[in-house]
Amino acid sequence: MTHSMQRREFLKLGGALAAAAISPIAAGADQPAKKRKIQKAVMYATIGFKGSVLEKFKALQTAGFAGVEPMSHMNQEEVLNALHETGLKAASVCCDTHWAKPLSHPDEKVRQLGREGLQRALQDAQRYGASSVLLVPGRVNKEVSYDDCFKRSVAEIRQVLPVAKDTGVKIAVENVWNDFITKPEQAVAFLDAINSPLVGWHFDIGNVIRYGAPEDWIPVLGKRILKLHIKEFTRGAKQFGVQFFEGDNKWPAIMKALDAVGYEGWGISEQPGNQSKDAAALKNLSERMDKIFAS
Repeated sequence: MTHSMQRREFLKLGGALAAAAISPIAAGADQPAKKRKIQKAVMYATIGFKGSVLEKFKALQTAGFAGVEPMSHMNQEEVLNALHETGLKAASVCCDTHWAKPLSHPDEKVRQLGREGLQRALQDAQRYGASSVLLVPGRVNKEVSYDDCFKRSVAEIRQVLPVAKDTGVKIAVENVWNDFITKPEQAVAFLDAINSPLVGWHFDIGNVIRYGAPEDWIPVLGKRILKLHIKEFTRGAKQFGVQFFEGDNKWPAIMKALDAVGYEGWGISEQPGNQSKDAAALKNLSERMDKIFAS
C-alpha cells in the first residue's frame, strides 16, 4: 500500500480527534483546534438506513463515532453483542415509553406503565454500561396543566429513584417541545423539587432555541447537565431539517458556555435520518460534529 493510500484509509477510518485536527474550519488558519473531552455518539432512533443493530453500529464506528444511544426495550443481547463487536460505548439510553405513556398522564394506570418503562430503561442502561437514561418527564395539554405535569412527574420519578440507585444509573430529564419547562429556571425548580443526585438534565441544544439561546441555559443548569443532544435548528421553515452550521445555533458561544461549566462527556447527535442515510452521510455528520466540538 502506498503512502497516499495509507493516508486515505486513515482519514476514512479516523475518529473525532483525527477529523478535528485536519479541519481548517474547526481550527482556523492560525491556531490549533481546541481539544475538548466530549465524545461523539448518535441516537439510535435517528439512524437513517435499514439494517441490523450490528450493521448500524458498524457504520457508526467506521464513520468515527465512539458511541450510540440505544432506545430502551430493544433486544438486550443484540445490543450487547453489537457493542462488543464494534467497541462502541452506550452513551445513554433513551426511554421508549415516555411519549405514549407520560408520567404526567391523568390516568394512574398509564402513569404506572410509564414508570415501568422508565425502570426498564434504567435496567437496559445498567446492562449496556450507560450512566444515564433520557426521560421526557411529561406533557402539558388540554387535559394536563403545567402544575399537574410538574407534580405528577416529580412524584412518579421519585418512585423510581430506588431503581436508579440499585442500577447505578441516573435519570436525565430532557427539554423538548411538550409545553413544559420553557425556561432554564423552571428546569432548576423541577430538579430541586425531585431533590436527588440521581436526577440531572439531558440538554437538547436544538430544542431549546424555540424558547431561548442554548448558551443562556447552560450557565443556569451548570453541573446538572449530564448529557447533550447535539442538534441544529433554524427559525425558518426547515426547523430541524438543516445540517450543522446551516441553522441558528451559535456553536462557538455554546461551546464556550459548556467550557465555563466544565462539561465533559457525551455529545449525541439527534440529526434527521437523511443525514445518516449512508456511509458518506455519516462521515459528513461525524466531521461536522468534530468542527462543533473544536469551535
